[in-house]
Amino acid sequence: MADFILEMKEAILTYLDRSGGLQKFVEDCKEYNDSNQCLGFYRFSIAVNPSDLTEIDARLGNCVLHDPQKATCLFQSVCFISIKTLSLIEKIHTQAQVNVVLKLTHLPPLPDYYLNLCDFPHGYDPKRYFVVEGLVMAMTPVTKYTQGARFLCTEDTCPYSSGFQYIRVHVPGATESATVRNDFTCTLCGSSLKEDVKFRVLGDKQLVEMIHTRAVDALRADLTSSFRYQSTTVFLRDELCHQMKMGGLYRIIGIPAYVHQWPKVALSVEANSIQPWIPKCPAFISDNFQSLLSVTACSPWRFSAILANIFGSHVVPPGMYNTLKLCLLLSLVQTCGDEGEPGNFLDLLALTNDTLIVDRLLMYSLGIVARGTRHLASGEIFATVSKDEHGTGTANIQAGSALLATGGICFVGDISSYKKDKLDLLHSVLETRTAIVFIPGKKYGEDVDQQLSFPIKCNFWAVADTCAPSKRSLKSDGAVLGSVNIGSFPSKMSNAFGLLIHCREAACDYPALPLTHHTLQEAMNPGEPLYPASMQFTTQDYEALIALARSLQIELSPEAESLIHGYYMASRRVRTDPVHGSKLSAASVKLLMSLAEAHAKLNLRSRVLEEDAVIAVLLCENSITLKHGGSALVLSPNAVFPCDLHDHESLHRRDVNLMQLHQQILQFILTYAPEATAYITEE
Repeated sequence: MADFILEMKEAILTYLDRSGGLQKFVEDCKEYNDSNQCLGFYRFSIAVNPSDLTEIDARLGNCVLHDPQKATCLFQSVCFISIKTLSLIEKIHTQAQVNVVLKLTHLPPLPDYYLNLCDFPHGYDPKRYFVVEGLVMAMTPVTKYTQGARFLCTEDTCPYSSGFQYIRVHVPGATESATVRNDFTCTLCGSSLKEDVKFRVLGDKQLVEMIHTRAVDALRADLTSSFRYQSTTVFLRDELCHQMKMGGLYRIIGIPAYVHQWPKVALSVEANSIQPWIPKCPAFISDNFQSLLSVTACSPWRFSAILANIFGSHVVPPGMYNTLKLCLLLSLVQTCGDEGEPGNFLDLLALTNDTLIVDRLLMYSLGIVARGTRHLASGEIFATVSKDEHGTGTANIQAGSALLATGGICFVGDISSYKKDKLDLLHSVLETRTAIVFIPGKKYGEDVDQQLSFPIKCNFWAVADTCAPSKRSLKSDGAVLGSVNIGSFPSKMSNAFGLLIHCREAACDYPALPLTHHTLQEAMNPGEPLYPASMQFTTQDYEALIALARSLQIELSPEAESLIHGYYMASRRVRTDPVHGSKLSAASVKLLMSLAEAHAKLNLRSRVLEEDAVIAVLLCENSITLKHGGSALVLSPNAVFPCDLHDHESLHRRDVNLMQLHQQILQFILTYAPEATAYITEE
C-alpha cells in the first residue's frame, strides 16, 4: 500500500513538471514568502487535465475523477514535501497549512459523468465530479463564507495547545458548520478545541439556481406540456463568483451534495469550474431551400420574399401579413448569443385590430428560435427579489422573462392592457438595455442598500390593439400616432420599439374568406399541412435556416453604408421641427444597420449589399411614418410587398417596383442631403 501511494505521488510530481503546474506553484510560494502577512494556511489552485494525468498514471487519474478528497490529500502531501524540501515558504510548519484546490479542465464525455437536472438524483451519492448543463434563472449577491480556520486545544499542557496542527478548511459539498463550530475535540488528549479567530480566513460565496434547458419550452407558455421543472442550487466560491450571468447557459463541473434543512433535503452542486455552453443547433440549409436559393440567385430580393410569403402557413394562409412575417424573420436572424453586441437588437411592435391572429403568428415564430419566452401578465418581465431559502439571509434575485430570453426573443404580448408603471419600466429598459434591481439592506441582512444592474440581451416583440378603448386615465399624448389611430397606446412607447408594423392585410387587402377557410381546414385536419409549401418547407427547415443565418459574419459594403447614412441625413432634415428639433434620433442609424445586416443574413450573404439597405430604408421609413407622419419620400404602406407573390411574373413585378423605389430613395437623398451624394451622383 505504501508503494502504491508513493508511485501516485511520483506521478503527481511528474504531471506538475510536464504541465507547468510546478513552475506556477513555485511562483505562488514566492509571493506568499515575500508577504509579511502570517496566515494560518496557504491556498494553492492547481489546474488538472484528467486525460493527461491518466496517461501518466491511470490509477491516479481514476482517483481524481472518483475520489477527489483522496486525490486532494495526495496533491497536498506532494506540495508540502516540495515546500519543505525546497524551503519555499518558511512560515509553513505542518501539512495542514497547505490548502490545495484542484481545478479540473474537463471530464470524460461519457454518460455516467453527466448529471441530468431532469432526472431524480438517485445515483449521485458518491461525492465525485459530474458535468451539469443548464440555464441560470436566479442568483444571490456575493456573501462571505469561512474558507478556513485554526483551532487550538484548550488543555494548556497539551502539545496541540499551540502550533498549526488543527487547521480546518472548507471541503466541497460541506456546510459552514463542518468548518467552524464549538464541539471539536483534540485527538491527542480529548479536550475541546477553541478557534483562534485571528487566523480565520473568509472567502466569497454566491448561490446560483440552474434549470434544465428543456424548461425553455415551458417558458414559451406551452400549455400542452404537463412537465414541471425544478431548479438546482449551485454554490460558487472565491474566483468562480461573478462568472455566471443571469439567463446564460453554462456547463459546470462540480460535486453534488445533499443539504439537510429539516424537514427538507435538497440537492446542490459545488462548482469546480465553469464554461459558457452553446448547445448544438442544426445549422444547415435543406435541399429544398438550397434549390430555392439557386433559382432565386438572379435577384437579391426574391429568396427572402418567398421565405416571408410562405412562412407561418400553419397559422395564416401564404401571402398574408407578408411585411410582418419578413420583419419577424429579420428579428429572429438578428438574435445574438449571450455576449452579443449591443447594436444588433431588432425590436418590433405590431399594430393591429386583430390581435388574436397576430398573437398566434408571433407565438409560432417564437418557436423557431432556440431561446424564446412568452411573458405572462402574472409574472415579472425583468427580475424579482425575494429572501434566499438556503439560510444565508441574503436576497435571491430571480430572472424574469426578458433575462431568461437572453440571446433570443421576449414576446411581451398585448401591451395595450399594460399599466402605466409596467410601460414606464419597459420603456426605460428598451432605451438603456439595462434592468436595475434595488436590494434594501435592512430587509436582507446587509448594512447598506445595493443596486445591481443586469444587461438585457434579447429582442422584444409586442402587439398593440389599435381598436382597444382606453382602460386607464392617461393624458392623450398620442391618440393619433403619425398616420395611424393607436387608441389607448401611449405614443412614447413607439419610439422605444425600433420597428413599428401596421398589419393592414386582414382588414383591407384581404377578405375574411381566406382566413376563415384556413381556420376551418385546420380544425378539420389538425396537424396536417394545408398547403404544398408547408410540406416542401417545414418548420424544422426554417429552424435550421435561421440557426445558420444567425451564425454568419457580416461586413457592410461602402454602397450600403452610403445609402443608409444618406437616407438618415435627408430624413432627419425633412423631419426637423423649428421648435422641438429633429424627430429622428441616432438610434435610427442602428435600426437601419440592423435591418440591412439581418436581410443580408436571411439571404445567406456575408456582405450587406445596397439592395439590403433598400429594404432597410423601406421598412424604416414606413415605421417612422407611423410614428411621426409622412415626409417628402412618399411610400406605399406595402412598399416592400406591393403585389401578391404567386408566380414568377409577380416576383419580377416586385423586383421592378423595388428598383424604382431604389431610384426614388437616391433622388430623395440627392435633394435633401446633397453632401452625401458623392457616390449617389455616380449612380
